Amino acid sequence: MMDERLERSFFARPARQVAAELLGKRLVRLVNGRRLAGIIVETEAYCDAAEPDLACHGDRANQGKPTPRTAVMFGPAGVAYVYFTYGMHWMFNIVTGQPGEANAVLIRALEPVEGIEQMMVNRNGRSHRQLTNGPAKLAQALAIDKSLNGANLCTPDGVIWLESTLAVLPEAIATGPRIGLGQTPEPWLSIPWRYWLRDNPYVSKP
Repeated sequence: MMDERLERSFFARPARQVAAELLGKRLVRLVNGRRLAGIIVETEAYCDAAEPDLACHGDRANQGKPTPRTAVMFGPAGVAYVYFTYGMHWMFNIVTGQPGEANAVLIRALEPVEGIEQMMVNRNGRSHRQLTNGPAKLAQALAIDKSLNGANLCTPDGVIWLESTLAVLPEAIATGPRIGLGQTPEPWLSIPWRYWLRDNPYVSKP
């Protein structure tokens, strides 16, 4: 018997709170009837402040108003926001907070637990440790692409969702600056909105 799916109320909270509590939860992707799943070991929160988050698409672009690319971030919580970056990678985010404001959590790394052989195929033969230890890697391993942008993560008949697991103790969680922000100015460059499980070997490399 699988664990209970997370409901929309879990996601309809500030991004930082959701980002920390997502650690240890299971992300599940259904592909051709087969479960590909991993335990979330690293996340990042975006746009969770009164001031514009200049590291976030929703605040940086169009003065905090939706654009065709970012519109999903301004919608209801519990929806997937999937975007393309560097001309080659998909990134999987979960919309959080309240409608009308950009608020989301990037899933940065997973510990693979189900469908590992198929993940290896999707990742072109990469080793177990290299399957999902980064946001672009996990998207490729779980076959996450533009088709899932806007997907409802809380519907019982969906193809991607999250499952509850045992809670992670606060002392097991580390925090630090978000990764790959380029020329983002301070304080957003160094603000500690990245969360990960201490000593987990599947956390991405900064």
